[in-house]
This record gives sequence, structure tokens and C-alpha cells, in this order.
Amino acid sequence: MNWFMTALKNYAVFSGRSRRSEYWYFGLFYLIFYAVCAIVDGITGSFDRASGIGIFTGILAFALLIPSLSVSVRRLHDTGRSGWWLLIGLIPLVGVIILLVFFAQDSEAGANRFGANPKAAAPVCSVGATAPGKPWSAPQVKR
Repeated sequence: MNWFMTALKNYAVFSGRSRRSEYWYFGLFYLIFYAVCAIVDGITGSFDRASGIGIFTGILAFALLIPSLSVSVRRLHDTGRSGWWLLIGLIPLVGVIILLVFFAQDSEAGANRFGANPKAAAPVCSVGATAPGKPWSAPQVKR
């Protein structure tokens, strides 16, 4: 859920890079929320068979349109590609398969033209933290 919230906090940031976990967890929670909204649409009778969408699923899709585009663009940036590669998804079947391959690829090692590698960022540790530049050492136990 943290990755989903991270993607929502950066909902309109189309620059930088996103890790695979941020992209795929965003997609997972999007799918879960969509399924819940579809069930609610079915129960309340707000599903329209002609358009194939209900009120709640439509609101969710509209609300998460920009965040899903931005996390997709940042994921493409992480693989070294421009965000314009999203347009290849407009090609039926083949475009979606190509995008899935791009999204599943590992990130480029080191920094690329879109920014620093998000995997290279040092994890934040508040327990037993030391001053910058000093190696971590285990606490000494008195006997």
C-alpha cells in the first residue's frame, strides 16, 4: 500500500524514475479498487451495459487517470525510455505486449538522462544511525 500512496503523492510528476515495485503495486491496488467498485456498481444497479462501465468504476478510472499515466511514464524513464513510448499501447495487442515487456524490465544501472537510479538511494534507518560518512558499528555490550 505504501507504493500506491507514493504514486498518488507524485500524481502529476512526470519526471524522474519509478521502481518496478511502485509501478506493479500501483497496478495491483488499482485492480483491487476497480473490482470493489465494479461489485458496488453491480449491487447498486449503477452499471450501464451499453457503455460497459458503472458510476463508481467511472469515477475511480477518472480519478486515477493522471496518477496511472505519471507512474507509467516514470517507469519507462527507469528503463531508459521516453514517456512517449506509452503511445505504442494504442497499437492493438502488440503495443500492450511491448509495454508489458518494458514495464517488467529491470531499471538501468546508475543514473540516466531522467535522474538517479531509485534503487541506489540508501535506505533510511533510524535505529542505531551514525553520522554521515562513518561506518555502522554494532553497539557494545558491557560485561
